[in-house]
Amino acid sequence: MPVFKLCLKIFLHNWISVSIYIVIFLAISIALATNGTSELSNGYSQKKAKVAFISKEKTPLTEAFRHELSRSAQFVNLPDRTEELQDALFFRQVTYILRIPKGFTDSVLNGGSAQMKKTVVPGSIQNAYVDINVDQYWNLARLYAKHEPDISQEELAERLQENLSGETPVQIKAHQSAKTSGSFSLYYFNYFAYALSAVLIMGISTIMIVFNKQDLSRRHRCSPLSAGSVNAQLIMANLLFAAIAWVILIAFDFLLDTGSYSTQNIIYFLINSLVFTGCMTSMSYLIGTLMKNLEAMSAVCNVITLGPCFISGVFVPQEFLNDTVLKLASFTPTYWYVQANAHIAKLTQFGWSDLSSIIYSMTVVIAFAVAFAALSLVIGKRKRLMD
Repeated sequence: MPVFKLCLKIFLHNWISVSIYIVIFLAISIALATNGTSELSNGYSQKKAKVAFISKEKTPLTEAFRHELSRSAQFVNLPDRTEELQDALFFRQVTYILRIPKGFTDSVLNGGSAQMKKTVVPGSIQNAYVDINVDQYWNLARLYAKHEPDISQEELAERLQENLSGETPVQIKAHQSAKTSGSFSLYYFNYFAYALSAVLIMGISTIMIVFNKQDLSRRHRCSPLSAGSVNAQLIMANLLFAAIAWVILIAFDFLLDTGSYSTQNIIYFLINSLVFTGCMTSMSYLIGTLMKNLEAMSAVCNVITLGPCFISGVFVPQEFLNDTVLKLASFTPTYWYVQANAHIAKLTQFGWSDLSSIIYSMTVVIAFAVAFAALSLVIGKRKRLMD
C-alpha cells in the first residue's frame, strides 16, 4: 500500500502545524476547567450589607437592636467624621450609615417623633433588607410601648428578641436539569468544532494538494496501481487520520471532565462529534481537491474554521446572535452541530420526542457530508479528464 504509507509520512511531516490547533484548543479547555462551572443552588442565603452603626446613646434597647441588626448587617467600625464616612461610602467600604441620635430610645418609649438618620449607596439590594429590619424592630418596639407603657427596656428587648427570632426556611424549587446543562462538556464539545475543523483541513487538504499535483497525478496513472486502488488508499489514510484526531480530542475531555461521563448525555455528545468528524473529513477532502497551493493552506484554514465558528455559536452562544446571523450560519454544518450539542446538554429524558430535534440536526450534518463527498468525486474526475 504505497499510497497509504506516503500519506502517513506526509501527516507525520506536518504534525507541528496540526498540533498548534490542538494546543490552542486544549488551552481554552483547560481555562474553562480551571474556572469551573457554577451549579444551581437549592437554598437561599441572605447577603449582609456593610453598615456603619453610630449611636449617640447606649441603652439596653439600642444594644439589643444592634445585636438584632447583625443578622442582616456586617458592621464596619468607622470614626464619626463626615469626610471619612463619605469616603467609605464612595469606595464601598460601607453601603449603609445608620445614626441613632441622643434621646431616641426615650422618644420611642414615650410616643415621640425622633427618627434615626441614614445615608446609603443608591440601588443596593442589601440595604433594602436593613431598612426592613430597622422598621420592623422599632415599629414593634413602639407598639409594645404604646400598649404596655410600664414595660422596662430590658423586658422590651427580650420580648422583641423573642418575637423576631423566628426564621423561615427557603427552598428554591427548579425544574429538573441535566447534569451536562451549562457544564464543561457542553463548552468542550462546542470548541471541539474549531479544533477538529482546523486539524482535519490542515492534515487532509495537504495530502490532497500533494496528490493532485500534475506530475504526481500523471505518475500514478502510469503506475500499475489502478485509480480505484489509489483513491481507496487515500480515503483509508484520511479516515485513519480523522479517527486519530477524534480520539485524541475526546480523550482530553475524559481527563478534564470525568463527572459528565456518568450521564447518558455523553453518549449523544460522542455520536454528534463523530458525525461532525465525518462531515469535516468530507469537507477537507473537497478543499484539498479544489486547492493547488500549499502556501495558502494556512490562510484558507483560518477563514473556513474561524468564520463558521463565530457565527454558528462556538465562540458566542447562539442565543446571543441575531436572526440574520443564525440564518446565514444555518448553511454551515457547524451551526447544526452546535445546535445538537445545546439540545443534548439539556436532555433529562431520552424518548423519541426528546431526541427528534437532535437526530434532525445530525441528519443535516450527514447531508452536508454526502454533498461534500459527491462534489469531491465530481471535481476530482473532471480534473483527471482535463490533465
